[in-house]
Amino acid sequence: MELIGRGRDADVYALGDGRVLRRYRPGGPAGAEAEARLMAYLAGQGFPVPHVHDANGTDQVLERLEGPTMRAALRRRPWRAAAYGRTLGLLHDRLHAVPAPEFLPSSAAAGSGDRVLHLDLHPENVVLTARGPYLIDWTNAAAGDPACDVAMAVCILRGAELGPPEALGLRVLLRALLRTTRTDPAPGYAHALPARLADRNLTPGEARRLRHALGAGAGARRPGPGAERA
Repeated sequence: MELIGRGRDADVYALGDGRVLRRYRPGGPAGAEAEARLMAYLAGQGFPVPHVHDANGTDQVLERLEGPTMRAALRRRPWRAAAYGRTLGLLHDRLHAVPAPEFLPSSAAAGSGDRVLHLDLHPENVVLTARGPYLIDWTNAAAGDPACDVAMAVCILRGAELGPPEALGLRVLLRALLRTTRTDPAPGYAHALPARLADRNLTPGEARRLRHALGAGAGARRPGPGAERA
């Protein structure tokens, strides 16, 4: 099988016939079937997720989505950063309109609520297809408060270790996300920030940047009326 993608917990292989195998590595999550069940539920609600062909143990056979990740697109077209940020904000709002199914558990990062949260909604997990943006990697999904989902996205983006050009684009993207979404992330930081800092995949540099950024209040709330416009 051809390896076509590698995330922090899983590898993705091309299977042909418009399908891919997403396989968790040893020591990673083992909830492929539960994740697939949630994606099937979301597809039934009209939310853009890849079609699930099969799931078993640590393996998922999924529809192969044709298109770049939003992060790859941002690298090639940094002038589109604000548009991509608005797309992320709209994806948050669209997802948070979906009631959580009974089988979806909550988590420490999710707070108290009854909406579906992704809890890892950032440019690497959005695939830009000809049909529109699709959201992938539902490993961290939980039922909870939408403020926690947006707060987690801010934590991920504020902690990212990037070179100057990409970092500037990401700041523009984040500002546009916060202006677009209807959800104020401020109430969610009490849950999202400790959960992000406890992530076993977080590098020391990411943790340091995150503590500095949110400890100083940067990115922890919506931009005010006088803030620089994206």
